[in-house]
Amino acid sequence: MKSWVRANKGFLMFLMLFGIFRTAVADWNPIPSASMHPNLLEGDVVFVNRLAYNVKVPLTDIVIHPTGEPRRGDIVTFSSPVNGTRLIKRVIALPGDRVEMRNEKLVINGQPAGYTSLGHGIENIRGVGDLAAVRVDEQLGDARHAVQFMPQLQARRDFGPIVVPAGQYMMLGDNRDNSEDSRYIGLVPRALLIGRAERVLASADITSNWMPRTERFGMSLYPKE
Repeated sequence: MKSWVRANKGFLMFLMLFGIFRTAVADWNPIPSASMHPNLLEGDVVFVNRLAYNVKVPLTDIVIHPTGEPRRGDIVTFSSPVNGTRLIKRVIALPGDRVEMRNEKLVINGQPAGYTSLGHGIENIRGVGDLAAVRVDEQLGDARHAVQFMPQLQARRDFGPIVVPAGQYMMLGDNRDNSEDSRYIGLVPRALLIGRAERVLASADITSNWMPRTERFGMSLYPKE
C-alpha cells in the first residue's frame, strides 16, 4: 500500500486539490427533478459559484468570511434544513421581508408581485400522467423570471404573512405546485447556502432519449444581467 501511495502521490494530490476546489470555490450541480421548471430541466448540469456568498472551510458548512449578499431572484444551491439534502431553488424573500402568498400570488413588504401570462404547456407527473401547466412571468421588484402553476395538483397555495428572521431566506421552486421548498422545509439559514447557480454547463434529455440539448449549453440563468 505504501509503495502504491508513493507511486501515485501526484494523482492523489490532484484528487485532494480537486475536491477542495469543488467544495470551496466552484462546483457543478445536476438537476434531478422538475421543481425548477420551466427554467431548469432534468438533465441540466449547472455551474455553481461557491464564493458568491461565503468562504467556507472545505467539506464543512463553517463560514470563514461572507463575500456577498443573496439577492431576491438568485437561484441558489443549499443544504436542506430538514435532512441535509442538496436542493436548488430561487431566493424569494430576504431577512426582514414580510411575505405572504394568496392563491399562488406573492406579496412582499406590502407590494404584490406582478404576473404576466406566458402561455400554457403540458407537464408529465410520474404516477399521474400529463397535466396542464400555466406559465407566467413573475416580477418581484427588479427581479423577474418565469414560473409555472399546475392547478390540478394539490399544493400549498397560501401562507403567511411571516417576517423572515435575520440570517434566513425563503426559497421557492419555480414549478410552484411541484416543489419541496420553504413552504414545506422551512426557511434556510445563511450557513446552509452552498452557492449561486450561474449558468447551464451542459444538458441532456434524461427523461426521454438522453440526447444532448446543445441549445442549452452555456446558457445564462440570468439573461438580463
